[in-house]
Amino acid sequence: MAETKEPITHEIEKHIGVLSVNDQTGWQKEVNLVSWNDRPAKVDLRDWSPDHSKLGRGITLTDEEAKTLGRVLEEHFS
Repeated sequence: MAETKEPITHEIEKHIGVLSVNDQTGWQKEVNLVSWNDRPAKVDLRDWSPDHSKLGRGITLTDEEAKTLGRVLEEHFS
C-alpha cells in the first residue's frame, strides 16, 4: 500500500535580495532564508511568483556553503 506523503512546507524567514525579474511573468529569482518543514532556515536561491504563492526549482545552501560560493564567485569575477 502506498504511503501518504505530507506536503512540503516552507516559510521565508528573511528576504535577502532579488537577482532578476522576468518582465513577462513577474517571477523573480530571489535569495532568501527559508525554513523547510519547520527545520532551521537555509540560504535559498529560486524563482518565486509575484505573490510568493508558487515557486520554481532551486537550491538550498548551508551558511558555510553560501560563504564558500561567495568566495568562489569573487575569485572567478576578480
